[in-house]
Amino acid sequence: MFQVLVINPGSTTTKIALYNDETEQHSHTFDHSTEDLHPFDSILDQYNFRCELVQDWLSNNNIDLQQIDAFVGRGGLVCPIPGGTYLVDEDLIHDLKTGIQGEHASNLGGLIAAYFARQTDKPAYIVDPVVVDELQDVARLSGHPALPRKSIFHALNQKAVARQVAADLGRAYHDLRLIVAHLGGGISIGAHCNGKVIDVNNALDGEGPYSPERSGTLPAGDLVRLCYSRSYSFKEITRFITGRGGLTAYLGTNDMETVEAQIAEPETRQKAELIYQGMAYQIAKAIGAMAAVLKGKVDVIVITGGISHNNKFVDTIKQYIDYIAPVVVIPGEKEMQALADGVLRILRDQESSKRYKESILDDNVV
Repeated sequence: MFQVLVINPGSTTTKIALYNDETEQHSHTFDHSTEDLHPFDSILDQYNFRCELVQDWLSNNNIDLQQIDAFVGRGGLVCPIPGGTYLVDEDLIHDLKTGIQGEHASNLGGLIAAYFARQTDKPAYIVDPVVVDELQDVARLSGHPALPRKSIFHALNQKAVARQVAADLGRAYHDLRLIVAHLGGGISIGAHCNGKVIDVNNALDGEGPYSPERSGTLPAGDLVRLCYSRSYSFKEITRFITGRGGLTAYLGTNDMETVEAQIAEPETRQKAELIYQGMAYQIAKAIGAMAAVLKGKVDVIVITGGISHNNKFVDTIKQYIDYIAPVVVIPGEKEMQALADGVLRILRDQESSKRYKESILDDNVV
């Protein structure tokens, strides 16, 4: 039996879980208020604060660090790398600290895992970070060499549910052709071909369907004119794209239940219903595009993420796409389990861990 400690920092939470093999033994979610985080100028400054929370939780639950076989944190915005489980070494630590592709709470995951690993002389890992890049070359083309398409998406959960579907079918993930749609605050839709995500929208900042908080793909010329209109600051424009786009921009909320409540009210019904249907429509179009990427040979379409708990919304999407392939719904996110599973595959010699610096992809500008 292997014990794995999982650490998953989010913007307002720190999730911790101890696994004995695949079984979760203990878990806790620390919620961080604005007041809690106000003293810190940057996310990296929160490192000691979050380490202490984890340390106190371990002590309060009488968990012996020396009995833990490995530590794993959610991967952050590092350089583009293929999917897999990566040893947290000095090269990876450097890029997590510097935020080489941006500052995000998930950058702390590998750093906190390494902090506890150093106390035990055990390994620390990250698994399938958001920057996983397995795009085929043709998928990198955007229309201008200065702006290549980027692979930034919900890689951890997408690959986890893809493996789950493969196991349920009694087949290997590497033998399947899948479309996985992760529906959350951001939406990512990926074409999985023989174990690689060969095409996927950049779900972070400006591609694909609109979502509860993100605008998705916008008309390029109009966006440029808006930027130069002097009506908005750089920060305001970026908030249009991420944080204040999508449902939030149209309806003033990022909550699907609130949208459905608006649909139920006569005075807001028409607009709310249109925006609701529009998001489902754009998701379905993106799934159709990934079916084209896979040349129509799709074994299963998987719908996952928090919004997939909403049966009505999922059924709306299915009306457009269920002719393509069978649709499987796996609600929510399986990030904690996926992190543990990635490490267990290493501990059981089912896979080999990867080295970050050796795996960094070359410059992708065509």
